[in-house]
Amino acid sequence: MASTFFGLNIGVSALNSFQVATNTTANNIANVKTTGYTRQSATLTAKDALNVTARYGSVGTGVTVTSIKQQRDLYYDTKYWENNSCYGRYEQKLYYLDQIQNYFKDNGASVKGFSSVFSQMFSDLDTLRSKPSDKTVRNQFISSAQSLCTYFNQMSDNLSKLQDDCNEEIRNRVDEINSISEKISLLNKEINQIETGTGVEASSLRDERANLMDNLSKIVNVSYKETPIQNTNGDNLGGTSFCLFVNGEKIVDGKDYRKLVCESTDIKNNQTDNDDLFKIYWADTKMEFVATAGTAGGSLKALFEMRDGDNLENFKGKVTQADSYSFTVSNTSLTNIKSLNLPDTNGKITVDHVTYTYDSWEAEVDADGNIKSMKFNLSKNKAVANPAAVVADNATLSAGSGINERGIPYYMTQLNEFVRNFAELFNKAESKGQNMNGDTPPTFFEGITATGKVYDFSDSDAYSKLTDGQTTTISSSSNTYYRLTAGNYSVNKDVMNNVSLFATATDYVKTDACDIVDELKKLQSQTTVYRGDKAESFLETIISNVSVDTEKAETNNKLYQNLEQTISNQRTSVSGVDEDEEALNLIKYQNAYNMASKVISIMSQMLEKLINDTGVA
Repeated sequence: MASTFFGLNIGVSALNSFQVATNTTANNIANVKTTGYTRQSATLTAKDALNVTARYGSVGTGVTVTSIKQQRDLYYDTKYWENNSCYGRYEQKLYYLDQIQNYFKDNGASVKGFSSVFSQMFSDLDTLRSKPSDKTVRNQFISSAQSLCTYFNQMSDNLSKLQDDCNEEIRNRVDEINSISEKISLLNKEINQIETGTGVEASSLRDERANLMDNLSKIVNVSYKETPIQNTNGDNLGGTSFCLFVNGEKIVDGKDYRKLVCESTDIKNNQTDNDDLFKIYWADTKMEFVATAGTAGGSLKALFEMRDGDNLENFKGKVTQADSYSFTVSNTSLTNIKSLNLPDTNGKITVDHVTYTYDSWEAEVDADGNIKSMKFNLSKNKAVANPAAVVADNATLSAGSGINERGIPYYMTQLNEFVRNFAELFNKAESKGQNMNGDTPPTFFEGITATGKVYDFSDSDAYSKLTDGQTTTISSSSNTYYRLTAGNYSVNKDVMNNVSLFATATDYVKTDACDIVDELKKLQSQTTVYRGDKAESFLETIISNVSVDTEKAETNNKLYQNLEQTISNQRTSVSGVDEDEEALNLIKYQNAYNMASKVISIMSQMLEKLINDTGVA
């Protein structure tokens, strides 16, 4: 049977419980403007009933606070992280695509791009047609031609610097991932120290961990798994085991975390890639962290897409021969020597999901430079385990990154392909003439590297003079138009210093003849130069590509930005502090507290009557 003072115990339990509820509400109100704060609520539960012998069976024993819990919804958290990852990806892409689009701008006035420079060059060629022997006019045309080269040099330099920026940002993102992972592992330890065995929720620490995951979700895809810690009997011990995953791979396991390492490499995906680009590895397993995998997302994925994206226009072919240190392929995806974007050495190739590096390559080509087959001579650091099986399986060899996005390598390749085609056609036409000295003119457009090395493409004669059906072999070190890039594109220095070396006619005796000029003029709008179109359409083709990419990134960026706001509002409706709601709770708990006080007051009066007045004579 309950004691005489049982009612007081019930009242005290109510006072204590509503005091806790009021304090919890006050804490919510105090943090109404605190970023990342999660609303808390006190869970009030009836205390265990007391069995009595009376016929009514049992009586209540009051109320108790079983826990103070954060009000979070895992569904909204997950949706927020998924959306934030997409938002981070397109926000990052838009930043770089806007810069690329600005590089290709051409308004003909303050910003002179390809169309302006190209048109000026052929306008000066028209003037030269009327005065072919005038050295001043010749000099003006040659200067315009060099301006075209300078335009491509600057474009190459701009894109190269942009690739370096992407590369540096990749390292910064990896540092952020490591820092956040370490902090989360430390928070896991602190949370378990507080919660294990006590049942008390470490709310402020959990808020800090959730905020870190919000920040991390913009860099990579994140997810987590949290399970109660149990003993061998299956009883919960109060703590939890918290595992964090990035791009589907575990990076935090309780108080332990895995570190990502950025390492520069001399292995290249593309011919014009900068040196020392970073690759990401797991420090513990040395396995590569693939930031562009299907499960990946966030700004880190966008950085790799912009730094390495080749629109899947990388070199591919079927392996027809193989030995321990070489692969020979045919049916190649890039069919002409001038469209190659392969590094000449230290390139990466993949066969049957195994990655190799090569020291050099050799191509069998016909008279037009079309590739019939190609042999890669592998580095000696890794041998082919089973060459016969590779050939029997009709395996595909893939070079480079093979990322289905138009990134910096894609646009660099377009620049290179244009200058190679245009330079070859121009040089061939020019070589048919005689300069003012009666000699065959030197190669007009050349490749001149920063170290002063000159490529005049003399080895191109090895295949250009073949008859139909014949083929020959050229190598990665051959002096062919493969060596010409937008970065080293230049007018022959001798021609620039001596304009009489430029040929305007096939017969130098006829000083007013200009048949070579007429043939060169066709290169502007009559000859197919680039991707089945005329040379003057080059800028339109490139601009259409970058505009589509930029518009797509901008549209998706706005879409995910709006979704973020919507999901954030929904999440805040659950976990955020609403001032009006908390004010109502404060009044509700205050009234309940007053009622509990009234219960104690009434019980006190009853007990006083019972003790002092009952049985008094």
